[in-house]
Amino acid sequence: RVLRYADKIAYINHDIEDAIRAGVLTEEDIPFDIKYVLGRTKSDRITALVMNLVENSTDDITMSPEMQKTYEQLIQFMFEAVYRNPKAKGEEGKAQEMLRRLFDYYRREPDALPADFQEIRLEEGVDRAVCDYIAGMTDPFAIEQFSRLFIPTAWSVK
Repeated sequence: RVLRYADKIAYINHDIEDAIRAGVLTEEDIPFDIKYVLGRTKSDRITALVMNLVENSTDDITMSPEMQKTYEQLIQFMFEAVYRNPKAKGEEGKAQEMLRRLFDYYRREPDALPADFQEIRLEEGVDRAVCDYIAGMTDPFAIEQFSRLFIPTAWSVK
């Protein structure tokens, strides 16, 4: 349960940052009642959510009712403002194809995986290692890897 909460907290905050970088969202777009409870920055949000979990967990890992409600409001806001946003949805097919190509590449070239994924490859198989590697990529890093692997480098003849 701790890992599940940690993933959820990390993913929602990464999604907010990615949406801001993409111009789909601004910090000011986040509703005041959410910012009032969670704070205005990524660090504030993560701290508020984690500290609330720590303070409210005993035998069970849980948020306070107010924090759970605020977190659910944040998720709902993200669905309305980002996940279902036509601008973001328009890029979805491209992103899926990029991830599919990265997956295929690393499956064919497992030696190209970083060293820390080689152990996963040996213990759990290539598919698991490749999935874990790609799942851990930030959007900018995935785009960088895709460009490095599949986009020709521009050069000029003098």
